Amino acid sequence: MIKLEKISKTYHTDKIQTLALKNIDLHVKKSEFVCIMGPSGCGKSTLLNIIGLLDRPGAGAIHVGGQAVQSYKDKHVARLRNDTFGFIFQSFHLINDLRVIDNVELPLLYRRMPGSERRERARAALEKVGLGARMEHYPNQLSGGQQQRVAIARAMVGQPEILLADEPTGNLDSKMGAEVMNILLKLNEEGTTVVMVTHDENEARRAHRIVRVFDGQLVA
Repeated sequence: MIKLEKISKTYHTDKIQTLALKNIDLHVKKSEFVCIMGPSGCGKSTLLNIIGLLDRPGAGAIHVGGQAVQSYKDKHVARLRNDTFGFIFQSFHLINDLRVIDNVELPLLYRRMPGSERRERARAALEKVGLGARMEHYPNQLSGGQQQRVAIARAMVGQPEILLADEPTGNLDSKMGAEVMNILLKLNEEGTTVVMVTHDENEARRAHRIVRVFDGQLVA
């Protein structure tokens, strides 16, 4: 499903160079749930962004679904990213001026489909995360856990093969965090591949596999 070969990434400033990732080899299989763990600043989020084609590596090769990603400049990669991946972040990144259902529908605006189909998909996604009664609300009318569930609905509305989650429970209390984790596990059981960055060992143990990063390298 996802294959990284010898991935390296260095950030440059006027005075210093920071090595974020070094010679990363990683293979994530279809329908697998993988947790990425490591101390702050070790390269976890950089790795997740490269997997999701949001950032480009300095060296190495990426394959998604058996397809080599050759360039980060063309429309083909943008389409591959939109069709294949759903993204969930620690900060929910919802638009407060839009209703919940409009927030969820946003990723589908980049696809050629009738407005009625976009709306029906958004409704179905919200029902799936238990927010069918909150469609007409605005994000600031919801709790943190509910906002993260909206973010999950937005990530899954395009029916992606792969969900990438960067500390999705980091801003939530333990009860809300457990609810979000259970939704991700259920989506995985239904066939969605999940790659999640977390600091929580208890959450990570519920995944199929833990990948540990230290100083930009895989250590386990």
